[in-house]
Amino acid sequence: MDGVHDLGGRQGFGPVGFTPDAAARHAAWEARANVLYGMAVRLGIINMDEYRHAIERMDPRHYLGASYYERSLTGVATLLVEKGVVTRAELEALAGGGFPLSHPGTGGRSNASDRRRFQRGERVRVKDDFVPGHVRMPGYIRGKTGVIVGEGPPTPFPDAHAHGLHAEDEPTYDVRFRSEDLWPKGAEASLVHACVFQSYLEQAG
Repeated sequence: MDGVHDLGGRQGFGPVGFTPDAAARHAAWEARANVLYGMAVRLGIINMDEYRHAIERMDPRHYLGASYYERSLTGVATLLVEKGVVTRAELEALAGGGFPLSHPGTGGRSNASDRRRFQRGERVRVKDDFVPGHVRMPGYIRGKTGVIVGEGPPTPFPDAHAHGLHAEDEPTYDVRFRSEDLWPKGAEASLVHACVFQSYLEQAG
C-alpha cells in the first residue's frame, strides 16, 4: 500500500526533529489512548497488523496533521466501530462533535507460495510488488538488491494478518543495502539495514 504514511526516503520533509529528554506524553488523554490500544490487543479484539493498517487508512490530510496519539486513537476507534464494539454515533456523543475515522480497508494477500529460506551472505532482491492493503515493506527498497546478514523469529505474515486472512508464520531477514543502490547519485555512501519478510524476497541473479 503506497500511502502517505510511507515516508522513508522521501524528500522535502526536512531533518527529523529530536528533543533530548522530551516527555513521552503531553496530555492525560494520550495515556488513556495508549491504554485503550493495549487493552484492545490484550483482549484479542484487534491485532497489531490490523491496528497499523487502520492508521494507514486515515485520510492523508488528517494523518499528516495528527500527532502520534491522535493517529493511535483514530486507528483503534476505527477498528472498534468496524468490529461492532461501539458505534460512530456513540463516539461522537462522547466527543461532543465529529469523530473522524479511517477509510474502509481493502486488499490483503496470503504468504507467497514460492518463498524459500535464505542464508547469510546471500544476495536477494525485494520483489517489485504493488498491492493494495497492508504491506510491511518500505517503498524505497522495492525492486532493490541487498545482502542477507541475519534472520529474525517467525511471525504472522502482516499482509494477511491485517485483513483477517490465514497468515502463516514466516521469518524476517535483516537485509543490508548500499545507499547508492537505493538512491543512485542521491545519497552519500552508507549502509542501510531493513527488516524484510520472507514473502517479499527472491534470490538475486
